[in-house]
Amino acid sequence: MKIASSRLTRQGQVSIPAEVRRRLGLSPGSSLDWTAEGDAIRVSRAGAYTSPEIHAAIFGNRPPRRVTVDAMDAAIAAHLVEKHARR
Repeated sequence: MKIASSRLTRQGQVSIPAEVRRRLGLSPGSSLDWTAEGDAIRVSRAGAYTSPEIHAAIFGNRPPRRVTVDAMDAAIAAHLVEKHARR
């Protein structure tokens, strides 16, 4: 479904129509991602940070620690017991 049209300037710039800016929540300084999908190019609002950047900010550069499902279940159960224990 076509939303709007734009024209390319001599400098290679494109004005993004107001309806597209509104739908994508764009404001001055927003970043866009351009993705090739066959013969089409998809434009989307870029996230502020990538998943690897978020992981590095939280955990540093160390690889994730492997945990079994049983260990996760035990940790959740222990947390619930501690949180809801009568004092």
